[in-house]
Amino acid sequence: MSEVSPRRIVIVGAGPAGIRAAAMLVEARLHPIVIDEGHRAGGQIYRRPPAGFVRTPEQLYGSEAAKARALHALFDRLVEQGLLTHCAGSSVIAVHGGRLHVLGESGVQVISYDRLILATGASDRVAPVPGWQNAGVYSLGAAQIGLKAQGVALGRRIVLIGSGPLLTLVGAQLVKAGADVAAVLDTSSWRQQMGGFSGLAARPVVALRGLALRARLGRRYHAGVTLERIEADEHGVVALHWRDAGGRQQQTPCDMVGMGWHLRAETHLADLAGCTFTYDEQWQQWLPKTDEMGRAGNGVYLAGDGVRLLGADGAEVAGRLAAAACLADLRKLARVERFAGGLARAFPWPAAMVRALPDEAIVCRCESVTAAAVREGTDFGGSEANRVKSLSRVGMGRCQGRYCQLAAVELVAAQAGCESDAVGRFRGQAPVRPAPIGAFLRED
Repeated sequence: MSEVSPRRIVIVGAGPAGIRAAAMLVEARLHPIVIDEGHRAGGQIYRRPPAGFVRTPEQLYGSEAAKARALHALFDRLVEQGLLTHCAGSSVIAVHGGRLHVLGESGVQVISYDRLILATGASDRVAPVPGWQNAGVYSLGAAQIGLKAQGVALGRRIVLIGSGPLLTLVGAQLVKAGADVAAVLDTSSWRQQMGGFSGLAARPVVALRGLALRARLGRRYHAGVTLERIEADEHGVVALHWRDAGGRQQQTPCDMVGMGWHLRAETHLADLAGCTFTYDEQWQQWLPKTDEMGRAGNGVYLAGDGVRLLGADGAEVAGRLAAAACLADLRKLARVERFAGGLARAFPWPAAMVRALPDEAIVCRCESVTAAAVREGTDFGGSEANRVKSLSRVGMGRCQGRYCQLAAVELVAAQAGCESDAVGRFRGQAPVRPAPIGAFLRED
């Protein structure tokens, strides 16, 4: 693998996409910074409980336990070996001008980046149901977090509502953990679900796994329901009112409702980073626009459910692609930079010639300032570019120093017996282009 010039690359998100992107960058001998809201890497799908938690990965992740173990072990190894910087328990709250404002335990810090990979994942997509504002109503993701991170069910008698794979997955996980799940109510009808069969057949193992989870729910699962309202008293939820596929009125007593209609891409940071958005008719939401590798422009790359809702397996692939795109772009940039360096060495700035200008030579054509005047300004005011500018008027004309500044700095440095960088530069002044006074006058 060819060398890549060092750059500060920041990855936001340590789920499947972020972990795979980080691993590929490390393979290229780069040291990425990974910022994640979780205290331990894994993301939502492979969320890890606190240390000392007694449930096994098989109990937490089911058939995905091996994948979860592999990703966790990979990331932990990279951290332990000091191959990346992990900012755990940290949230990026703003993006501006190549800088991230990151909120952590010690407050807000600013982290700059040359390249940014956003692997922010997705959150629950919820639809308002009358009564959903009451205590005891959670998203499906919250119910899953409670189960994975703390080993608790968020209610004594639970009803889950919505549609999508997460609905049946969370229901099956709660049932397996011993929670009292009274009903799992899917607003998608059997006919609608069969309409997507041709697409689901593209991954038959995953589709069959979903059917197995649904079978585990048994009579708790109802398709094609109509949700009417969530009933609550002063203490919180007491029942869910709904109609079955046949239109019959139903009421299910409960003290907790979990709701969600698949996922909503988490796109706030992509928006702040200047990404372009398009409306996706299939998912009925605005999503960031990228190429097939995840390039979003301006040194920003997107991976995972934050750009395309493909699930954990798709996120791993997308993470690798985004990192590969980033590396390819950096290699191209490195070649261009090497070429530019060659140009600079082959055709250098004639500093010695400028420093040897005769006193009568005009340095600033706008103000007719000679080399002698610049040297006298240096002797009188010292080796500071802006002080010499004030004394000699060099750089104060129409061009605002565009043509004379570099030569003036060389003359000041030579007269003061120092290097050019010690002299400084002319400060920019408004207006930076000549403008008529009348342009600034307000008309009555």
